[in-house]
Amino acid sequence: MPKSDLKPVTLSFDNGPDPEVTPRVLDILARHGIGATFFVVGSKLAENRAPAERAKDEGHWIGNHTWSHSHPFRERGDAEFVATEIDRTQAALGSLAHPDRLFRPYGGGGRLDGALNGVAAEHLAEGKYTCVTWNSVPGDFRDAEGWPETAMKQISQIDWPVIVLHDILGDAMTRLDGFIGAVKERGYAFRQAFPDSTVVMRNGRPTPALTEGVLAN
Repeated sequence: MPKSDLKPVTLSFDNGPDPEVTPRVLDILARHGIGATFFVVGSKLAENRAPAERAKDEGHWIGNHTWSHSHPFRERGDAEFVATEIDRTQAALGSLAHPDRLFRPYGGGGRLDGALNGVAAEHLAEGKYTCVTWNSVPGDFRDAEGWPETAMKQISQIDWPVIVLHDILGDAMTRLDGFIGAVKERGYAFRQAFPDSTVVMRNGRPTPALTEGVLAN
């Protein structure tokens, strides 16, 4: 079957970089020839820049996943906090940043509802950010052994899955190679792009995917 006829699936990794786990993830992706996106936490990037530099050198996209990863915007959305969380990380990214200024909000346990608020949306618009969400959270952070099975169930129900994994979880990532192999065997093709349904702002402009569910009241 031509690759263009295969069902697409996108891999993304949040919360890194980690000096030990991220390189192991990169090794696995390289063996499979897969491009992914790493949404990094600014405070961790400041301490461990080398894995992110390697990721970019190997063709992966690097995005912004807040500075502290401490509070979803539904819980703390004042202008000063929002600006610090977004812009401090973007400044730290520097030349690593994707040209579209990719940003992924912190949802808290995989929650999408209220991951943004009006203040954050306005700030992202002013900065011409592209805000990317997700539609598959298999829970590698709570089930290091069973997350691949959960992921397979989730992606079977989604036209174009965007999977969120975490390149800070050593035990969970030992299952990544086997998971990728199983996904390929079931007729999926890994793509680096994101479907429109998960891009809620593109270069600062809201898209139809930006709904009241994503935006906190």
